Amino acid sequence: MSSVQIPITSQGLQVACSACNLRELCMPVGLTEQEIERVDELVGTRRKVARGMPLYLSGESFQSLFAIRTGFFKTEVVSEDGREQVTGFQMAGELMGLDGIGTGQHNCDARALEDSEVCVIPFNRLSELSREIDTLQHHFHKVMSREIVRDQSVMMLLGTMRAEERLAAFLVNLSQRFLSRGYSATEFNLRMTRE
Repeated sequence: MSSVQIPITSQGLQVACSACNLRELCMPVGLTEQEIERVDELVGTRRKVARGMPLYLSGESFQSLFAIRTGFFKTEVVSEDGREQVTGFQMAGELMGLDGIGTGQHNCDARALEDSEVCVIPFNRLSELSREIDTLQHHFHKVMSREIVRDQSVMMLLGTMRAEERLAAFLVNLSQRFLSRGYSATEFNLRMTRE
């Protein structure tokens, strides 16, 4: 068995996907030991984001995807008249930053709703590795597909449901996401404000 060097960030935190308790949510199942080592090399740093601070802002250059290790984020767009529209809530085990792939820049703001931590995944390196590891590429396509379906669901909610129905659908969605992470499906804290 070969030894794996685990990168250390400036805060002294070990960064290794293979040792992460959320790996089933972020990493594909069925990777060989050698492939896991290569994925571990991909994620070199973690970034802490304080409550209320942006992870990225609309218009910023797209460089990386972000896997949420801890915490909760919201994504939002600002209309021309200055109104903020929340477009989603993301939690531990989910990827953020997919909005920047097509244009090379982010088209929304991502803000931490609580003190959070993300793993930084350089997109160029992810693309290269995905071409070499079919399982990783397939997993990444599944993640992107899930985001498309989620966006379609949000559009359906906004266009066809009354406010009470939208709230109920939102809570059911959160419940399912918490359950998939091993948490209670019936009792959880909402990190967002009433707004």
